[in-house]
Amino acid sequence: MKTITIRLLTLADCPALLDFETRNRGWFEQHVAPRGEAFYSQAGVLQHIAELLAAHAQGRGFPGLLLDETGLIIGRINLKDMDLQTGVAELGYRLDQDRVGAGLATAAVRQMKALAQRQLGLQRLDAVVSPANPASARVLQKCGFERLDPAASAALQRGDSPLIAYRCRLDRPAD
Repeated sequence: MKTITIRLLTLADCPALLDFETRNRGWFEQHVAPRGEAFYSQAGVLQHIAELLAAHAQGRGFPGLLLDETGLIIGRINLKDMDLQTGVAELGYRLDQDRVGAGLATAAVRQMKALAQRQLGLQRLDAVVSPANPASARVLQKCGFERLDPAASAALQRGDSPLIAYRCRLDRPAD
């Protein structure tokens, strides 16, 4: 398997991120709620990055890029709703359609778990997955996430789409 690196998103990443998001738009919209049309522009992506970096500066998130060995953006991995007091954050990720099935998502989630625990001091990560995306559920399970009961999943649901909730304690080793 080729190596991947997680790096903090910057404003300078705007052109490459816009390209990545535009190329994969149809693929992503099969698995997550679509972004508004305004997102798919230089100004839209710049605003998105600025909001993520503001949350990061306040200790409420970590917007990461997944880069291949050449420095090309092949995915994103983020921590959001981060609470350093309780040690909890929500994990989300997306991978270039052409890169799925090669173990890269699993490697990225494992790397982010280590970063979350060692560098950010987090104790727990939560994640949600659409029932229509069993591959993401398998990635989370391989990385030590446990599926929550339906009531807990309903509590984490956004909008009308049903989601399945997962949780991982970072003080316990995964497989």
